[in-house]
Amino acid sequence: MDIIAKNVKAIELSGIRRFANKVAEYPGAISLTLGQPDYKVPAAIKAAMIKAIEENKTVYTTNPGIIELRQEISKFLHGFKIEYSPEEICITVGGSEGLMTVFTTIINPGDKVLIPTPSYPSYESIVKILGGEVINYTLDENDFSLCLEDLERKLKIENIKAMVLSYPSNPTGAILSKKNKEALHEIIKEKDIMVITDEIYSSLYFEDEYNSIAQYKDIIDKIILISGFSKMFSMTGLRLGYVCASKKIIKDIIKVHQYSVSCAPSISQYGALEGLKYCLPEVKEMSLEYEERRDYVYKRLNELGFQVFLPRGAFYIFPSIKRFGLSSEEFCQSLLSEGKVAIVPGSAFGIGGEGYIRISYAYSRSELKDAFSRLENWMRIKGYIG
Repeated sequence: MDIIAKNVKAIELSGIRRFANKVAEYPGAISLTLGQPDYKVPAAIKAAMIKAIEENKTVYTTNPGIIELRQEISKFLHGFKIEYSPEEICITVGGSEGLMTVFTTIINPGDKVLIPTPSYPSYESIVKILGGEVINYTLDENDFSLCLEDLERKLKIENIKAMVLSYPSNPTGAILSKKNKEALHEIIKEKDIMVITDEIYSSLYFEDEYNSIAQYKDIIDKIILISGFSKMFSMTGLRLGYVCASKKIIKDIIKVHQYSVSCAPSISQYGALEGLKYCLPEVKEMSLEYEERRDYVYKRLNELGFQVFLPRGAFYIFPSIKRFGLSSEEFCQSLLSEGKVAIVPGSAFGIGGEGYIRISYAYSRSELKDAFSRLENWMRIKGYIG
């Protein structure tokens, strides 16, 4: 008997984790692989979770989460000009459960889903697990913005059920421009399509004006927004995210959420509630620090001769390695084994990621400086620089 489902057999373990796990094989190696903030959870959030435990708030919450948190999320999103009522929000076990729940809610076997390449690998894997068909759309190779021509072409020739947007982007750090947002709005108005917009990195945004397709009220029935607190409050292991959708969609999302997890962790919900009320200045401070680290990493990559786009959000940078004549896997393996620096091959992010590498700058300045010193030495030994 073939025990494992064929759709599960067809997917691979995440290339991000695979390279992160390799670090243990090379004593003394520096890892710039994971998207995990090096900041600690704000003290007020820790105190609120301890208080929740002491007050025995460790029972099931309602399926969509405590109303106080959903109210605060609604207020928070309003600051981004995104309007969802508390009844249109479901708290999830991280953004990851949010993704799985949303795709499970809307995807039938055989449904076609437009997914950008390069992009976060979970999108493609989840669609494949559910029996959907992945149709990739390319991004502009200069700045990883939307390639509207390719997007429109795919929408014309394919019967698309849903599409994924991922801005600010993992792995590229790109954001949605106002021009592309407006053009995309016109496309969505004319198409019978659902848009899943993953905005988990919205709090790490280095431009003045935030752009999201969820800002348009006239297409809100076609939009599902996914976000969370892992990056925002540096609470990755506390597993808390949220999904926003119009009332006619969120009720079915909550069905799937209910049967898979019942509710998100109660004490994490009380922690995030405290964070939204009192810790946003700390989030801004963290964002400014990451912006300075970005500038350092961008400067060093340019000094070493990499072709690289300046990220506008998140904490990743995605330089090209095409001039070195190596696959991204070969480049990263050589750098790890010989230079003792771990980064992620672009191929981990889909077919459009080949020829690139992802570097996370969610690490201390001292670690970044050490890593780039090692990278420079390795490049010199390999003859890539004089």
